[in-house]
Amino acid sequence: MRPLVDDIALTHPKGVQHVEIRRIHLEPGYASGLHVHNGPVFGNIVEGSAVYQIEGEPASVLRAGDVFYEPEQTVVARFDAGPDGVTFLAYFLLEDGQASELTPVEG
Repeated sequence: MRPLVDDIALTHPKGVQHVEIRRIHLEPGYASGLHVHNGPVFGNIVEGSAVYQIEGEPASVLRAGDVFYEPEQTVVARFDAGPDGVTFLAYFLLEDGQASELTPVEG
């Protein structure tokens, strides 16, 4: 059996009918700004690094192999590419007919 990397309870359990998986690349120094997603997002860093922070929590640096979770309707304070940029896979858990959305939040 493979080692458990993380075990996350969803804050808003939902009926998941499909999962969008996107390969996303952010250029060096790119700052995502405050934002929320309309569904939970899980991800893993493929290359590079990013500073990751949920509003009100401490920031952390994610590197290749690290996983992250952005809860539904929760403000993500930072997802900022490191000096070499970052490439990650993002898994968007969605209900039937729902499309993934990222909504900027005024700071």
